Amino acid sequence: QVQLVESGGGLVQPGGSLKLSCAASGSIFSAYAVAWYRQAPGKQRELVALRRSGLSTNYADSVKGRFTISRDNAKNTVYLQMNSLKVEDTAVYICNVEFIENRYWGKGTLVTVSS
Repeated sequence: QVQLVESGGGLVQPGGSLKLSCAASGSIFSAYAVAWYRQAPGKQRELVALRRSGLSTNYADSVKGRFTISRDNAKNTVYLQMNSLKVEDTAVYICNVEFIENRYWGKGTLVTVSS
């Protein structure tokens, strides 16, 4: 069982930056994919960024060029660098780590973009 704890959320002005972290309680070395999802009030959860073990990545069209997902296997941590934040980026951001035999979710961290 792997537990995921997100951090780094908060209140930021439009145009600002935040870096989210997702710390795993165990090794993520063998995970074949790590991802960040988000869920805004009244909306469905959506995939924001995905990074596979082969280093290929996918981003939602709405965040391409602004967000970057990365992983540090030595620290068992997944990151999401978010730049040029917009009001519509406001949501709870949730970390996901996938292994062949299981998939784990964090509880999320709230990002609020507002002036």
